[in-house]
Amino acid sequence: MTRIFSAKDLGSFIRAKRKEMGLTQEEFATAAGTGIRFLSELERGKPTVQFEKALHVLNYVSCNMYVGER
Repeated sequence: MTRIFSAKDLGSFIRAKRKEMGLTQEEFATAAGTGIRFLSELERGKPTVQFEKALHVLNYVSCNMYVGER
């Protein structure tokens, strides 16, 4: 399990998953149903990225997001 504390953490996680899958940004974006620009911004950790699309990408890489109390 990976702890995500920021948009940059989420972007790094997604980038690592994409590379693990051996896909380019273009291939990944197409397969995940998003645009290349969105994926690029997500991987760079842009804090204003669309949350719903980010969840869609997490679903594509078979990952869930959980929220819990500290």
